[in-house]
Amino acid sequence: MLTKKGKYGLKALVDLARLAPGQTAFVTEIAVRNNIPKKFLDTILLELRNTGILKSKKGPNGGYSLSKPADEIRIGQVIRALDGPLAPIRCASRTAFEACDDCNDPETCQVRLSMTEVRDAIATILDNMTLSQFVAKETSVDLLIAGE
Repeated sequence: MLTKKGKYGLKALVDLARLAPGQTAFVTEIAVRNNIPKKFLDTILLELRNTGILKSKKGPNGGYSLSKPADEIRIGQVIRALDGPLAPIRCASRTAFEACDDCNDPETCQVRLSMTEVRDAIATILDNMTLSQFVAKETSVDLLIAGE
């Protein structure tokens, strides 16, 4: 399940992706526009900066911006940066595998094998979805609602 941290991070990235190239936004502005607690958002944006997804500038013309175009930022990368592995259980993770205490043979465990398929399906979708696609979907929903 996507945590609030992951959800708020995605909302902030959508907000930044809507800015004109070269434009930046302060944490307070992003927080207000997206109804996110500023202190929590500070931590999230710092993590995204440390993983190279965002860049920041200090000063009156400073703030946060995307470090690369939105069509080069993968949603799977963002979620892993904020929430960790995509696998629903530890023993199905590629990057954070941890054997279960109650499992005699992880190689034949049906729960692990099934959850590995779930992990692969989630990763396939999220690793092929870009931030620009994410923004486009939200814009499509906004237009649909406005047209009703």
